[in-house]
Amino acid sequence: MENALTIALSRLVAQQRGVDVRAHNLANASTPGYRAERMLFSDYLVRQTRTDAPAGGGILQYVQDRATWRDTQAGPITRTGNPLDLAIAGDGFFAITTPGGERYTRAGRFTLDADGRVTDADGHALQGAAGPLVIPPEAGAIRITAEGSVSTDQGEIGRLRVVRFDDPNSLRPEGDRLFAADAPAVEMPQPRILQGAVEGSNVRSIVEVALMMDDLREFQMAATFVEKETERLASIPDRILRTRQS
Repeated sequence: MENALTIALSRLVAQQRGVDVRAHNLANASTPGYRAERMLFSDYLVRQTRTDAPAGGGILQYVQDRATWRDTQAGPITRTGNPLDLAIAGDGFFAITTPGGERYTRAGRFTLDADGRVTDADGHALQGAAGPLVIPPEAGAIRITAEGSVSTDQGEIGRLRVVRFDDPNSLRPEGDRLFAADAPAVEMPQPRILQGAVEGSNVRSIVEVALMMDDLREFQMAATFVEKETERLASIPDRILRTRQS
């Protein structure tokens, strides 16, 4: 008797999760290097036991929030003219040193700290091939080639450490810009670096809003069904009593 209600509730919970994911994407529509997340839904089949299967039936089909996957399509690249704004054209991630270990990012908006280290917005050091990248005082203009070689008026300083992963969706997000990895990073000897440019979020706000409206309609429909089914189940004892009294 409660099967219809529990199946509807499973859909309601999954739709709520979908709306939350869409909202998170929209909140990061202007976050450099952000990659949109998508939901993966599936059917969860439960075979009825200790009862005769109804005609044409025998399996209960629930909605399952199975996983979240990441859209790896690159975001739009915007020219800024800032020599420490960097974008990667194509595959790859910048390597960043954090208190928790090495992390990876596509967010290429960097600055210099008081010690001359190139850091991200949270103060994490950008990694070169030989360690944190440091710009000497009064070094002059900073030049970064497409292959990641870094030099100033005083000469070559080092080379950016850019890596790739066989399965980018295996990366674990930490916040909205950084990723942690269990799989080994593969060095990219010839990345395609664009100096004076930043990769934006790959979230398309108009598309995301339209999808969220669809999710909200589905959520409201499931919520209405749950409400009506709850009322129906609550009314069953009264209807049984009236039947017996008549």
